Amino acid sequence: MAEEVIRFGLVGAGGIAQAYAQAFRDLRIARLVGVADVNADAARKLASQIGCRNYISYEAMVSEWPLDAVIICTPPSTHPEIATYFCNRKIHVLCEKPLSIDVSSAELMLDTAQRNGVKLTMASKFRYVEDVVRAKSIVRSGILGEILLVENAFTSRIDMSARWNSQRDISGGGVLIDNGTHSIDIMRYFLGPLDDVQVIEGVRGHDLEVEETVQMFVRSAGGVLGRIDLSWSFNKELENYIQIYGTKGTVVVGWKASKYRQNSSNEWIIFGQGYDKLQAFKSNIVNFCGAIRGEEALLVTAQDAIASVEVIEAAYAALARNQWTKVSNGLEQNYLRLVDHETPLRKIA
Repeated sequence: MAEEVIRFGLVGAGGIAQAYAQAFRDLRIARLVGVADVNADAARKLASQIGCRNYISYEAMVSEWPLDAVIICTPPSTHPEIATYFCNRKIHVLCEKPLSIDVSSAELMLDTAQRNGVKLTMASKFRYVEDVVRAKSIVRSGILGEILLVENAFTSRIDMSARWNSQRDISGGGVLIDNGTHSIDIMRYFLGPLDDVQVIEGVRGHDLEVEETVQMFVRSAGGVLGRIDLSWSFNKELENYIQIYGTKGTVVVGWKASKYRQNSSNEWIIFGQGYDKLQAFKSNIVNFCGAIRGEEALLVTAQDAIASVEVIEAAYAALARNQWTKVSNGLEQNYLRLVDHETPLRKIA
């Protein structure tokens, strides 16, 4: 495997699959050999752009190609069935976020991967954005002092009424599980495990059956607060999507530039060029391939994938109860016990 090109299948030919198709261009370690989608026209169109075969089902794709790995780009409610199908055939799985819409199905997916000895992880593009990685290094360096607050905002005015993301039985909810999965992973990346969460819903500007605007507050195991703004109803027009405040300074990660400043100085130091979606997707694929080959650890581990589902589930409970709600962390702790005997993961900044 170390010297061979890793053969990927793409399940789903929607918008996110288009981004993966672009990311595979010029990659020498991996290539897309097939695209499967129940929409035959969509699969055919994307496959023609890539230069690979198209299929009406993922079962048909597997029957024709000896795949090494797949990327699942279908709606969340379908993830468990598709992921376990491939894991049972010893095929590694990179699954788009959210990993699943409930904890029990996440447990099934990860148990199946563990039993078959294959890699299964959740795609989480912001962990692979170079500016986010650099911001983590700045935080780790200690120059910002003790971290006091992390803020994140993903807000945009967009009509979701005709998209599956706003259909609860398919997506698991609304903006909270959709954009919020990214937010939770960002919070855990900078703060570590999250202990409890509170969620407040705003007005539904598009009158959807699911939440369109929420404010979420999280608290880490160390007691540090995180604040998250999510909306499909309005755009806050912010230059930055992550802000981290410490006792000695501040770092901000922006869409077009990122910078930090220590309290002892009036000057901001620019360290990044902003958000590069294509770079993030490529880095995610490269890291996944490295893990398959045994050359590096996954940046988004099974532990991270489990935790994202647990926190989102707690967030919906908090929204329903209108009170702070404990995160179970049960699956995460069980997984840690399962891998405790393995070689420790190499730290990736």
